[in-house]
Amino acid sequence: MSSRATPKVAVLMGGPSAEREVSLSSGQECSVALRESGFDVVMVDAGQDLVSKLQEIKPDVVFNALHGRWGEDGCVQGLLEWHEIPYTHSGVAASSVAMDKEKSKIVYRSAGLPVAESKVVSKAEIQAAHVMQPPYVVKPFNEGSSVGVYIVQEGANTPPIIADDMPDDLMVESYVAGRELTCTVMGDRALTVTDIVTDGWYDYDAKYVAGGSRHVVPADLPQDIFDACMDYALKAHQVLGCKGISRTDFRWDETKGMSGLILLETNTQPGMTPTSLSPEQAQACGVSFKDLCRWLVEDASCNR
Repeated sequence: MSSRATPKVAVLMGGPSAEREVSLSSGQECSVALRESGFDVVMVDAGQDLVSKLQEIKPDVVFNALHGRWGEDGCVQGLLEWHEIPYTHSGVAASSVAMDKEKSKIVYRSAGLPVAESKVVSKAEIQAAHVMQPPYVVKPFNEGSSVGVYIVQEGANTPPIIADDMPDDLMVESYVAGRELTCTVMGDRALTVTDIVTDGWYDYDAKYVAGGSRHVVPADLPQDIFDACMDYALKAHQVLGCKGISRTDFRWDETKGMSGLILLETNTQPGMTPTSLSPEQAQACGVSFKDLCRWLVEDASCNR
């Protein structure tokens, strides 16, 4: 942190990814909280001119409120390392691996963490014939927020028709039935577990539209399942090399007990919107939104 009386924080938000709108909301919320904590805050909509903007602003710290590609996959982290600007959340390697759902599964398996069967297949193959026994899910392997997810139901006679704007290669993953659970890690501590209750699929609207989902925090779960979520989230954070906060998502088929708990993915840039899960979990553990944002700034560094 700078020796300035009022450290200058550049909040990166927006950007060109599919999650731009969510990021703008996260950035706005974090900027308000950081100003309340006494920081000199400059909001930056990250575009092609990001380097020149940062050179002009000369921030002491960058608060990364970007979501999705470029902001969450190691790209902006590498740029900040190159310019030796301390920043929040995970570094280049952890961000890159966590964003790639197939590569992160290799890391999870090496740590003994339970994951669903999956493969990366071309769009043409997916549309030609079932590449996996239904039910299964088709999704980009490097996007978040349930962007571009197709669910192929059990008994489906034909494979899905994929939109033209989807990537050429996609992940096909065995569908995991059950409850949607998530756990945030802050530093070296798993906070708590949330049970996300929706009427249907936990899609983009369920995540970000007010009333789209109901969060039960702490989740009402058998103690062994609750403890396993906490343990797996912390292990995922550590084995990926995450910094700051991360949030790991699970599905749990309660008819199968412990064997029904599956780790889906780890988010290195969890949402910081009014309906987001990580701030809510921090609040449940006695950490206010303002204190969470302040902690992230104080935790910032290079060589992450």
